[in-house]
Amino acid sequence: MTVHQISVFVENKSGTLLKVLDLFKEAGIQLIASTISDTVEYGIYRIICSEPARALKALKDAGISADESDVFAITLDNYPGRAADAVSIISAAGIGISYLYSFMLADKGILVFRTDNPEKTAEVIGRAGMKALNDEALLSLV
Repeated sequence: MTVHQISVFVENKSGTLLKVLDLFKEAGIQLIASTISDTVEYGIYRIICSEPARALKALKDAGISADESDVFAITLDNYPGRAADAVSIISAAGIGISYLYSFMLADKGILVFRTDNPEKTAEVIGRAGMKALNDEALLSLV
């Protein structure tokens, strides 16, 4: 089970992020989580939203460089150390995590991440009894 994440490539200049946010606002697309990683010249704005396919189309129609990818999203009990436990299980299986971010939703921690071996990651998540979300399951928590 994975969720669809939109990655938007934004220039590091005033107004670029606002253009993306205004586009989502006008389209009535709800942001669930987002994070930005940047370099000197550009940033990657990663977004989990209510309607990823429609969001991607709206971005591309507006001439904004964006891509969609599948990432894992797992729920964690709201206790200190649960993220460390989950990452430990994944790492112990020899899986590399490319990036990770987290947020709280409906009194659950949500850990979003991408790995270097999605098939093995899905197996490890299942064996460990971790609860992976798809788009619908994540949206139901909003």
